[in-house]
Amino acid sequence: MSKKKIAFICVHNSCRSQIAEALGKHLAGDLFDFYSAGTETKPQINQDAVRLMKQLYGIDMEQSQYSKTIDKIPTPDIAISMGCDVGCPYIGRTFDDNWELPDPTGKSDECFRQIIEKILEKIKELRYYLDS
Repeated sequence: MSKKKIAFICVHNSCRSQIAEALGKHLAGDLFDFYSAGTETKPQINQDAVRLMKQLYGIDMEQSQYSKTIDKIPTPDIAISMGCDVGCPYIGRTFDDNWELPDPTGKSDECFRQIIEKILEKIKELRYYLDS
């Protein structure tokens, strides 16, 4: 049986969705395949996100992740919007969930930590929900 494909989507695929992909792989990569994508790309992943994920979890997102558009990942079984505060991306279907997380780009490390913690909790909830 193949693993469910879960995609985290936001406009630029450089911060929240990348954090979610990394934490998903870290927490439940044995159960599900995790991806992130956007409707636009950035030249690199948000450097504050990269630094804090290394600091907090020892995860180097730049090792295996890069900013990509939705057409560059497999068709997901579950698509989750990270939040439409900057405009909701259209991916050709409705989202299964919208986590409504504000974009921490340009904000303090504390703000980033709060978003990372919320994403961590949401992934734990998602894993529990999909496992039961």
